[in-house]
Amino acid sequence: MKHPSRRALVLGVPLTALLAACQSSPTPTLYTLGPVSGPVLTGGPRTVVVREIGNARYLERPNVVRSSEGYQLDVMPNDLWGEPVGSMITRTFVQELAQRLQGSTVLAETGAIGISPDVLVELNILRFDSDHNNSVVLNAQYGVTRPGSGKPPVARAADIHTPMPSPGTAGQVAGMSDALGQLADQVARLVVGG
Repeated sequence: MKHPSRRALVLGVPLTALLAACQSSPTPTLYTLGPVSGPVLTGGPRTVVVREIGNARYLERPNVVRSSEGYQLDVMPNDLWGEPVGSMITRTFVQELAQRLQGSTVLAETGAIGISPDVLVELNILRFDSDHNNSVVLNAQYGVTRPGSGKPPVARAADIHTPMPSPGTAGQVAGMSDALGQLADQVARLVVGG
């Protein structure tokens, strides 16, 4: 009787285990932020350009970050963003700002259309995840510049806390969409009134 070689056993077992693990892993769930409507403002500038949004580096991963509290990241292993976080936040924010600024054309600086803006919006996101109270936390800085107007740039900070409508990742993403909409409300008011 011929016995299999040790090499065949060593190589065969991990390969079999690996194949079984691949077949049993669940399909990831993909998420995206959605634009949330807000109050419509009139009297805004003709063109508004949103610069590429600066995001805290911990957000720049395919997995949804549940929380950054307690000096550690709680990352959802099987809940993924459907596109890169930076471009998703920029796309959603531009849509929200355009909805609020009736009569203004709002463009992303990173898009294919290059135009000299009447107003330039800049935004840094410092934190964007949930806390231990099941609320979404959005800490951001934003600025508005009016090129050629002679007016100095205006900068503000935002500290937004909004409850998640339901537990779990879907509820967090809905809360994040709502929080980004609240930030768009603040920026739109500054664009029109500042």
